[in-house]
Amino acid sequence: MKPTRREFAAAAALALGVTGQAQVRNAIYRLNARPGTPGEIAKPGLHSLGLRGERDALFYVPEAAAKFTKAPLIVSLHGATRGPERGIDLLRTLADEHGFLLLAPASAGTTWDAITDQWGTDAVFINQAMLRAFSLYPVDGARVAMAGFSDGASCALSIGLSNGDFFSAVFGFSPGFVLRDERWGKPPVYISHGTEDQVLPIDQCSRMIVPALKREGYKVTFREFAGKHTLPPDVAAEAMKWFMSSR
Repeated sequence: MKPTRREFAAAAALALGVTGQAQVRNAIYRLNARPGTPGEIAKPGLHSLGLRGERDALFYVPEAAAKFTKAPLIVSLHGATRGPERGIDLLRTLADEHGFLLLAPASAGTTWDAITDQWGTDAVFINQAMLRAFSLYPVDGARVAMAGFSDGASCALSIGLSNGDFFSAVFGFSPGFVLRDERWGKPPVYISHGTEDQVLPIDQCSRMIVPALKREGYKVTFREFAGKHTLPPDVAAEAMKWFMSSR
């Protein structure tokens, strides 16, 4: 059976990104956004950040965030062909439960540029979205995580590990690969993948990614589940409980 575009891209990038030599192409993926003193406090609810006219970033402040002096934040990256709403929807009910903030930037195109080329416009926009979110709400700099689903998971793992000296955790929900750019820090990693995934097959993806990361010294929690290309509610709940209980 002929592989789909995404299966081909995942296999090609996996060969270079996880098992090959380091490919350090540019430094634009090094994010410099850091929490500070916000100029205003965003009210609970969903906020469009107004950074660009189309495919903007969304920032979600749950009511439960008020229990923190400085709230945890998760940057949530959508999958291919989706938008920032999907990044919010993946974890919104759990944000309501635990009180962490959600930031969901959109890729400029139908998927993240790192999937098809290299870091560029999307990394810059993620950084801009983080800067804006930090200006809207007090964020705990020791509890900022990067997460994503599918192509967003590949992007989240790649950019998260390249900025592991800042992110306190990195999540990859059904990823295809990890780009082997230069990395800083060793944040804990949580990866989940369905054993019946036909979009990004687990044997060619997470079952190769996880051992490779462990060999490099990362502490990886790997959750396989009986299912397809999805993020089951119980797996998402387990992942967020893991994040909120870790310091």
